Amino acid sequence: MDRTGEDRADAMFHALADRTRRDILRRVLAGEHSVSALAESYDMSFAAVQKHVAVLERAGLLTKRRSGRQQLASGDVEAVRSVSSMLDELEHIWRGRIDRIDTFLEEH
Repeated sequence: MDRTGEDRADAMFHALADRTRRDILRRVLAGEHSVSALAESYDMSFAAVQKHVAVLERAGLLTKRRSGRQQLASGDVEAVRSVSSMLDELEHIWRGRIDRIDTFLEEH
């Protein structure tokens, strides 16, 4: 993975490290939501929810569009798949190491 890919992975995992942002992402993956409607779901200020949405947007996990005065957020399924792919790659490396350790132990 090149530097840009690593930076993007850092941004995605940083965004997903927060419980509220994961919940927002689940909601917007299920369907487009206005940021105002999202804010009503949490016991925090509208500005705080906007900041969470901005972190997810910078990470590429959601997109926003304007419709009149509303900001509408949608989850980016391809971005979530790329996170899953990164985790699969790490699991593959880890399982390979475990398999080599098992082989070594069986031989000795």
